Amino acid sequence: MKKLIITTIIALLTVAGITAKAEEWPKEYLGLPGDNLNLFAVMKLFQESETLESFERSLNNENLRINNLDLNGDNIVDYIMVLDYVDGNVHNIVLRVALNQYENQDIAVFTVQQFENGQVEIQLVGDEALYGKNYIIEPIYAETPNPGYVRRAKAKTNTVVINKITYTSGTWPLIRFIYLPGYVTWRSSWYWGYRPNYWNPWRPYYWHTYYGYHYHWQNYYYKYYRQSYLYRYSRYNDYYYSNVRVHSPTIIVNINSGRYNSTYSRPDLRSKGTELYTTTTRNTKSSQPISSGTGVRRSENSPASPATSGRSQPVRRSTTGSSRSSINSQAAKESQQRPSSISKKSSSGSSAIESQKATRRSTGSGSSRTDSGSPARRETLKSAKSGSSGVPNRQSTQRSNQTSTTRSGSEQKSSQTKNSRR
Repeated sequence: MKKLIITTIIALLTVAGITAKAEEWPKEYLGLPGDNLNLFAVMKLFQESETLESFERSLNNENLRINNLDLNGDNIVDYIMVLDYVDGNVHNIVLRVALNQYENQDIAVFTVQQFENGQVEIQLVGDEALYGKNYIIEPIYAETPNPGYVRRAKAKTNTVVINKITYTSGTWPLIRFIYLPGYVTWRSSWYWGYRPNYWNPWRPYYWHTYYGYHYHWQNYYYKYYRQSYLYRYSRYNDYYYSNVRVHSPTIIVNINSGRYNSTYSRPDLRSKGTELYTTTTRNTKSSQPISSGTGVRRSENSPASPATSGRSQPVRRSTTGSSRSSINSQAAKESQQRPSSISKKSSSGSSAIESQKATRRSTGSGSSRTDSGSPARRETLKSAKSGSSGVPNRQSTQRSNQTSTTRSGSEQKSSQTKNSRR
């Protein structure tokens, strides 16, 4: 009886442990660094992008929560570079990360090939060091397999290339862009130590937080994309794997030493991913800024203060436009004031000229002996000149008028005295 009870207890504990393990490690779990870059999300972003430049920028956008890679272990999310290598009518669009000044590592590669009938096939292949062998994501489209043509590729990767007639349209904006006649091959200009000014690095999330966020997108991911084990690009090994692929032995050393295991150390933070998803969808609908919240990964030496990803970045606004508008408005006011001031100055000048004429008339009627060299005449001419130049001088005009009238009166008295003596 005791043996039966003990056996039952052991069986129950085993079942409970298996169930708990299944809940803790879902089927999407790989146990490799690629867990922190969901290729389904990358494929979705690729479909929505218009150019490779905008695709690279969005891929490194913190608010989209797609990139969570930290391959060099510096507790900062790595910047993903996008580079296009063209093989005939096939584009090999590589996602690559710089580990340090001397080492780079390929993350995944898009193979996009267009056929003569205009049909397009696209696959996203994860690098075997980060995702394992034959980890391929492709769109779900109607297809009719051709059972008469199946061949095995080079044995070093154990991949199988199968020929199928596909019915996928090349209506994705980015695919139309790379097949334009004037398309210039895109190669990211950024490298280790040189990053774009729009990129603000942030701390990575624990994997359970990252997975908890993308878990709510799985209905969409699995509706439009699927995982495959067949390579559609027949020259994948000959061209990309042998000539283009870049890999670092440091990644293998870190995997074997368990350096990346710390990202799986917080299964209790999966609910934080759900909160991030809820906040993101709510803020997207209301056009509010998205905050990163908690659940970020911290190294042992990092401070306990909140991560920089939780802070809202200040928006930089240029003051050039406002200063220009104020200058333009001030100039407009001055231009409006100038005609009135000019009219005032001209009117004052005309009044001075009229007073000069009146002075001439009064002096002329009193005596013809008043010449242009007299002091009164000089003051009158000065006032007239100042009035014609737009600067009024009423006091000098009045003084000149008074002086001229007094002198004309004295001259009249002297002439009368002479007449009386005669």
